[in-house]
Amino acid sequence: MATIIQLKDISKIYSGGVVGVDHVSMNVEDGEFVTLLGPSGCGKSTLLRMIGGFEEPTTGQIILAERDVTYEPPYRREVNMVFQDYALFPHMTVGENIAYGLRMMGVPKVETAPKAIEALKLVGLPDKIDQKPHQLSGGQRQRIALARAIVRKPKVLLLDEPLSALDANLREQMQVELKHMHEKVGITFIMVTHDQTEALVMSDRVVVMQSGLVSQDGTPTDLYDNPKSPYVANFIGKTNFLPAKIISRENGTAVVQVGESQVNVEIDDDFRPEENVNIGIRPEKLHFATGETSTDSNIFDGEIEEVIYYGLGIRTVVRLPNGKRLETDDLLPESMSRTTLPEIGTAVKLSVAPHNVRIFSREA
Repeated sequence: MATIIQLKDISKIYSGGVVGVDHVSMNVEDGEFVTLLGPSGCGKSTLLRMIGGFEEPTTGQIILAERDVTYEPPYRREVNMVFQDYALFPHMTVGENIAYGLRMMGVPKVETAPKAIEALKLVGLPDKIDQKPHQLSGGQRQRIALARAIVRKPKVLLLDEPLSALDANLREQMQVELKHMHEKVGITFIMVTHDQTEALVMSDRVVVMQSGLVSQDGTPTDLYDNPKSPYVANFIGKTNFLPAKIISRENGTAVVQVGESQVNVEIDDDFRPEENVNIGIRPEKLHFATGETSTDSNIFDGEIEEVIYYGLGIRTVVRLPNGKRLETDDLLPESMSRTTLPEIGTAVKLSVAPHNVRIFSREA
């Protein structure tokens, strides 16, 4: 794939020396769906607005389709933006809203109506062409905003928290629809969200941001399975963290002391024996030990402190002898009912395979 966007050493420093984005460099390939993910204030929306031309960078260059657009206004860039509040004109019909951008581009009026209908068919709402925005549901307004952005055939579509105004059920539905729309139109999507599920479901690549910096950049599966820091591990999914000390290491494996237990882990970084570290274990990777548990699994002894039933499964909190806690998350087997849930106070053993234990620097 060809590179459609190059960000070279991009920074944004506001008055008073407040850093919004801190020397970010990255490429986006033509046709990719890239998500900028992070909490409020991490710099993701600022970075998106600089790509769109709504903010000027303090340092660096923005290259779009091999052209330097760093200081060009939005209307001179081949990008379009879908805003959080959709920004539809309330006095215009759906068809007029979609045609507006085409008219601003100088497209003859005779051509705007067929293009508007084509865009509405793409989002499944051709019958809404004569309605006003206030007559539509939130999900329908979202689709109209997408149709209006796509009809201009930009090289890049920017989406600023596009699903945040929708209720939970509709948001899940729109995640899938937006992914399918991206596959249909084939243009580059760059989305901003603080919702990890949205990022994992829709994206080809996720860029996790922290304090204006890129903390980690990779595919959803890579970020989930191989987080490089506790910050990423806890932002992409949920992770149990336990303090530990490396006892020994050899051939890509290590033994670490965790409370009263010795734990085998896979290790590929330059950690040293006697070094204080943290280990991280996803709740769904922990299982109650049974006679079928693999002999090379790590075992933690503990006592059930809390049980949470949520229909599809159960979450349990297990307190270890040193007072630390591990949370597990297991789908319920078909044979188990609410009456057979584990009881609080029960002594249990938790098992986890060595390759499911991550090791992190204590300073990370």
